[in-house]
Amino acid sequence: MPFISVSDGITKKSFTNVENKFMTKYLPVLEPTAVKIYLYALYILQNGLTSYTENDFAKSLNLPEEQIISCFEYLEEFELVSITCRSPLEVQILEAENVYGTPKKFKPEKFSDFTKNAQAVLSGRMISTSEYQRYFYFMEEDGFDQNAMIMILNYCVNMKGNAISYAYIKKVIESFADEGATTANKVEQKLSAYTSSTPALIKIFNAVGINARPSLEDDKFYKKWTKDFGFEESSIIVAAKLFKVKNCEKLDAALCELYKNRRFDAKEIEDFCKNKNSIYNLTLDIAKNLGVYIQNPAPYVENYVNIWYNYGYSFDCLKNLSVYCFRKVKNSFEAMDQFIKELYSEGVISDESVLEYTQKQLSDEKLIKDLLDICGLTRKINKWDRESLIKWRNWGFSDEMLIEAAKRSSDKSNPMAYINGILASWKTEEIFSLDNIPTSISSTKKTTKRKNESNLIEQWQSTLDMLNKTKRNEEN
Repeated sequence: MPFISVSDGITKKSFTNVENKFMTKYLPVLEPTAVKIYLYALYILQNGLTSYTENDFAKSLNLPEEQIISCFEYLEEFELVSITCRSPLEVQILEAENVYGTPKKFKPEKFSDFTKNAQAVLSGRMISTSEYQRYFYFMEEDGFDQNAMIMILNYCVNMKGNAISYAYIKKVIESFADEGATTANKVEQKLSAYTSSTPALIKIFNAVGINARPSLEDDKFYKKWTKDFGFEESSIIVAAKLFKVKNCEKLDAALCELYKNRRFDAKEIEDFCKNKNSIYNLTLDIAKNLGVYIQNPAPYVENYVNIWYNYGYSFDCLKNLSVYCFRKVKNSFEAMDQFIKELYSEGVISDESVLEYTQKQLSDEKLIKDLLDICGLTRKINKWDRESLIKWRNWGFSDEMLIEAAKRSSDKSNPMAYINGILASWKTEEIFSLDNIPTSISSTKKTTKRKNESNLIEQWQSTLDMLNKTKRNEEN
């Protein structure tokens, strides 16, 4: 029996959920009373007891209110909670950020100079204890020196004002941390590199009416667009105007879409935007022709139709191909995609070449069907039939010769194999037209030729029967 087990009845009870991270990292080091208060706070939160007050909380745990407040402040130092208001007391339970290692308590006196300078920079609001703890965490865990952190705070204030929220500051700090810019010198270098792209960003913003000052995040976007994607400034402006974007996040999404569809030049971008709605309508038409119901065409546009269009297939050609695919029982986007890739690999792209290809395929199917009918076969056309037709034509036989061979094989048990044998015999004797098929020959010669022809046909039939048997065994 395991060390800890559970009775059947407990599975029917209600529970209060606690993060595993709290149990493994925080529980071993927290003071017992603080653990009690934290768990009871979770219970109140998860059971929707919204009318609970600080006094109710203290009474339930039989603790003085002063101790409750002290413990919440203690938990705030570990970033497990945030005291958002002190009168009345309001506490927000946080996700534990300290994923690795043991939680740490930071001593404010170590960062006394930083706290004074930070508050002077963020003069528009008071910095809370929990916010200071977060800055201490970045300096201790990510290696930021105090001057570097003050420089980042100054940058944020210059961008958003001296009442800027911690959420924005945190995002910027993490951006510097990701690039290893944790010293004052590296922060200065990063800010200098950012300012070099600011004029281009301002030009883009002015061109499309974005009423904001470029930020460090905008600079990262700009480098991604120009260096990683290869867009020129003029193309970015055209894209911003055509997509009617009003911030860099939406402009980034637009340029990602253009990059995926390989549209970089202003002319290509204009064509893409012009046809965007038409492509959605085309996708719906293709789905209708295939007999497929789609509720949202967007993924089909992205994964199939846009790709086909970028291959060079016209709208009309794709509609015709969807009708052809339905007739050929390729009635899904996946099957149509496979067929189009086969065409593309063979260089069959223009409307004329596609029409010629599909008409030839339909003509071949009709011929095979005629051969089956002559032989008295009612089954469906299979892959072997199509491969045989290609082989017979490569041998140099016309449709008339194939029909004649079918007529001579109609009374055989395996007529398609017999056709193959007759054609092989004719090929050996170089008989490639109806006029060259012998009608009367001498008795001895006739008997010999028929015997040779029969032996050859039987050899072909025996070989084919063996191949078909092997194929069936492999399939089974």
